[in-house]
Amino acid sequence: MATSVHAAQAERKIDADSQNTPVSQQDEAKLKTWYIGSIDQGTTSTRFLIFNGLGVPVASHQIEFKQMYPQSGWMEQDPREIVESVYTCIEEATKSFTDKAHSTDDIKAIGITSQRETTILWDRDTGEPLYNAIAWPDTRTQAIVRELKARKGADKLQDICGLPLSTYPSALKLTWLFRNVPEVRRTYDAGRLMFGTIDTWLLYNLNGGKDKNVHVTDTTNASRTMFVNLHTLEYSPEVLDFFELDPQKLILPKIVPCSDADAFGSMASGTLKGKRITGCLGDQSAALVGQLGFEPGMAKNTYGTGCFLLYNVGEKPVMSTHGLLATVAYNFGGKRKPVYALEGSIAVAGSAVKYVVNNLKFVESSAKISECAATVKDNGGCYFVTAFSGLFAPYWIDDAQGTMFGITQYTQQGHIARAAMEATCFQTKAILDAMEKDSGHKLTELAVDGGMTDSDLCMQTQADIINIPVDRPMMRETTALGAAIVAGFAVDVWKEFEELKEINKEDRTIFKPQISQEDSGKMYSRWTKAVEMSRGWLDSETGNQPQ
Repeated sequence: MATSVHAAQAERKIDADSQNTPVSQQDEAKLKTWYIGSIDQGTTSTRFLIFNGLGVPVASHQIEFKQMYPQSGWMEQDPREIVESVYTCIEEATKSFTDKAHSTDDIKAIGITSQRETTILWDRDTGEPLYNAIAWPDTRTQAIVRELKARKGADKLQDICGLPLSTYPSALKLTWLFRNVPEVRRTYDAGRLMFGTIDTWLLYNLNGGKDKNVHVTDTTNASRTMFVNLHTLEYSPEVLDFFELDPQKLILPKIVPCSDADAFGSMASGTLKGKRITGCLGDQSAALVGQLGFEPGMAKNTYGTGCFLLYNVGEKPVMSTHGLLATVAYNFGGKRKPVYALEGSIAVAGSAVKYVVNNLKFVESSAKISECAATVKDNGGCYFVTAFSGLFAPYWIDDAQGTMFGITQYTQQGHIARAAMEATCFQTKAILDAMEKDSGHKLTELAVDGGMTDSDLCMQTQADIINIPVDRPMMRETTALGAAIVAGFAVDVWKEFEELKEINKEDRTIFKPQISQEDSGKMYSRWTKAVEMSRGWLDSETGNQPQ
């Protein structure tokens, strides 16, 4: 592989829709003066962006918040700090917006997108959380997963909810909390236990907490809990019974479409007090919407803390037989039917880069990882299986841990930095292969977004490994844009998908494969061997490292 990727190596994409009728000048002028706020609450940071009706961000603010790792494999977050981070970002971004001579009166609505599966429980009477949020990559439930796989009915769950029994979904985190936090069980027995993922927790608090008691979730986030029948989009009595949960005692949020003018309430305080919240969806669904993936066969890959590939399969769920997840892609409500997706979830992507920065201290920031990787021409035979949370799709190996293979005296920092980036690219290749088998369709191009896509080297490597072009937008806040789009549809900023066709289409960059399929296949074969060798590191009974 080349030691660096120059801008000249990437071709500018010609807009395929350029010959279609553009938005009229009158409509364009109007859309430039209509604004939508977008809360993007991610795994490690929170941001608030304000987009105009043409999908252009005009103001934003972002802050990181604390991650807690009490034990190996555990990952927690402070529920109150998450809410505070949202308010801070709203205040700062809105100040920037008004400093540019805009008026908050022109902000038509607010959308929310958030990390999925992360689980929070709180007391209905006090509105206070009973434990830290257990984040989606947390693996403390490994022993519970093995136990439940042996329970009667376990083999039927995925056909109902689309998700396998793993450490990933919210249901397993709730089970751990029941067994290990006495206050959770007491509150449940009293019928006061409220459950929610991050979207639900934010909506509850932004609306004023226990005084308003807005307790809702959207279909995309609900589909990540395991509690929802993917075919009916209602809570499944069979699944709740399997997890030994009484819906008369556990207060579950109401499930509504992603785009709704009334269901999500409004801001109870702050600079944007009174503004309606009219859109909500999980972060990966939001990225698919932000990439305008509205047709079956369209796909996107988001490289964030983890990496998530969503493939639009249309209006009926497709249950994977090759290690992928079935999930709700988006649900605009009204006369539109819900749309489903196949998903490949990679637990560790950008977090592997942060590991190289923070733990190995090869470079001072994540932005420098490409420079480090570019000091060598290839990975030098080094393969890094970044199984910090086991391996997710399509492998589902919960007893693997992070492992490096091929290290010799020749191995340098650049080789390990490359291997850390390549790990995500190899796993993406495995997911694409599985999607082709499940769907019978081979992608001809992969749309990408997320922090790791800032690296030309990483994106060129991705194109080389999957042997198809990689399509990167210039404006990469597609997750926040997706939340703005669903919110905008609820208040008639847009009414038809056709009106969005020009959004974020300019100056997209195409990375084309630059190595042979034979060379790419050899690299992938070594990666596959490394994955197989990483199995079985954790103790099969406890889920802990052997001492």
